[in-house]
Amino acid sequence: MAIAWHRARLAARLPQTATARSLVFTVPGWPGHLPGQHVDVRLTADDGYQAVRSYSLAAPADGDRIELGVQTVPGGEVSPYLADDLPSGADVEVRGPLGNWFVWRPEQTEPVLLVAGGSGVVPLAAMIRAHRRVPSSNAFHLLYSVRTPDDVWYGDELAAPDGHLDVRIVYTRQAPSGSPRGAGRIAAADLAEPVTRLGATSPAYVCGPTGFVESVASLLVDMGRDPATIRTERFG
Repeated sequence: MAIAWHRARLAARLPQTATARSLVFTVPGWPGHLPGQHVDVRLTADDGYQAVRSYSLAAPADGDRIELGVQTVPGGEVSPYLADDLPSGADVEVRGPLGNWFVWRPEQTEPVLLVAGGSGVVPLAAMIRAHRRVPSSNAFHLLYSVRTPDDVWYGDELAAPDGHLDVRIVYTRQAPSGSPRGAGRIAAADLAEPVTRLGATSPAYVCGPTGFVESVASLLVDMGRDPATIRTERFG
């Protein structure tokens, strides 16, 4: 059965970084979704030309409202328009929810490792928000790789006290003053401590650019994690 397209109206645009936005849409008839899923967004020009792109859902199901994370791609055909130019109240089309592998379900009880590269934190934010909403007592560990402090999405949320969420941010190009870790890519040493907190069947969700995801997944396998527990979502 084909997944239907839905009309989606832009209700709010929230800044995350200088080039990233959270877009909230109202979608009449939205069937709901699981944390980690994504949608296709379709734009149609006046001459009939259409462009379709995939975007992750950034929040758990909330009636007919969905939240997407959009990172502007320089020279991109769709992302700059969605991020900054789509008028409030304007309509696009969305198709979804899509993807049933890269999801977290509230009934899961194992500790969870989340590893994000840049805008790859968007579907993981949906998992974290759902985890807080349940609420669930199983531990979440987020290792979040960004270039500089200005590139952090959901900064206030991630900094909020949460006894069941451990957050560590790794800066690859410029670390803040006084940071105990210098700038550099995620390495086995960064994963070592959170991995020790996982159970044998605990899932690891890794999302980000293709090279980042492949590197982190390889590190986890080298550290003895069962490949079947490593779930990946990549872009670029």
